[in-house]
Amino acid sequence: MKPAAVKPAFDVEEIRAQFPILKELVHGKPLVYFDNAATSQKPRRVIKAESAYYATINANVHRGVHTLSTKATEAQEVARETIRKHINAKHAHEVIFTSGTTASLNLAAFSLGQLLLNKGDEVLISGMEHHSNIVPWQLACERHGAKLRVIPITDSGEWDLGETPGQARSDVFTSKTRILAISHVSNTLGTINPVKELIAEAKKHGVITVVDGAQAIAHLNVDVQDLGCDLYAFSGHKAYGPTGTGVLYGREELLERMPPWQGGGEMIDTVTFAKTTYAKLPFKFEAGTPHIAGIIGLGEAIRWMEDYDMTAMAAHEQLLLEHATKELLAIDGLRIIGMAEEKVGVISFVIEGVHHYDLGTLLDQQGIAVRTG
Repeated sequence: MKPAAVKPAFDVEEIRAQFPILKELVHGKPLVYFDNAATSQKPRRVIKAESAYYATINANVHRGVHTLSTKATEAQEVARETIRKHINAKHAHEVIFTSGTTASLNLAAFSLGQLLLNKGDEVLISGMEHHSNIVPWQLACERHGAKLRVIPITDSGEWDLGETPGQARSDVFTSKTRILAISHVSNTLGTINPVKELIAEAKKHGVITVVDGAQAIAHLNVDVQDLGCDLYAFSGHKAYGPTGTGVLYGREELLERMPPWQGGGEMIDTVTFAKTTYAKLPFKFEAGTPHIAGIIGLGEAIRWMEDYDMTAMAAHEQLLLEHATKELLAIDGLRIIGMAEEKVGVISFVIEGVHHYDLGTLLDQQGIAVRTG
């Protein structure tokens, strides 16, 4: 765990004041919210942005020429461009809106499975993946007769890629490996994985790369071109945005080759009973009416984050992580799961002889919200 090099260049109390829910009491105690890996709370301006859509421009997008539809469409596409800039995608049409990371990864698994997988091929994931980056690939492998392989993890909560840092073992990729699907940051261990290095190795083997960025988007400066990934998925609700919103970034050339995931309105160009042709990117992957208000709110959440120095925020988070780790380890019988060198502020722990449900209930009585399970 690396020590923070700088002090935070922002006012923590000023930031806290922007979250209305933090003024709530739980069992008569001030709320202490430690469940951000499950979902983040929302700043006031995100709540207002979502509400303003319903109050002033509620209409469908890309469907009409009337004023409300035009304004709603413009607001949604401003959000798309905001996200493009934030993750440094090359084109706005490489940003696909979904209902969350789960939907983004299911889209990726279904469409890439159709495009790439044949009997005997391999999909490679790691042992620290969220279920949303396991089950969709299992389903794809079942559909196409492919095999799911798993990169093991070490006791410290890091990928077991061999003894040389930054280099993958020679057997990580085989001639049958077609897809690599990995998390940027572990949702349970907090480990920041060396995704850029493994993606570079995957490219040497012609492997398509998919990154689950659900836990990274609110903690790290994500640059998809620098990472070199083919697809990158994340949710809005873990980045101070509304629930039911998500993004799948994809390289234009790959997205053009990938078949649609869902059929319906908006994703079509022409439809006859004999044949359907599909809309251009990104609409080929955006069937039906999207969560317009949520997308607008997500754009506002990204702009809110950009108002602050992400490097300073990360440094402050490291100070909190180091302090929490030190104090937790001083508790008799407590064991932290995952002590990787590179981590964000996620800590998983167990206490000998104490059931997690009981501990979670006791903490809740003190107004402290944690994830149990």
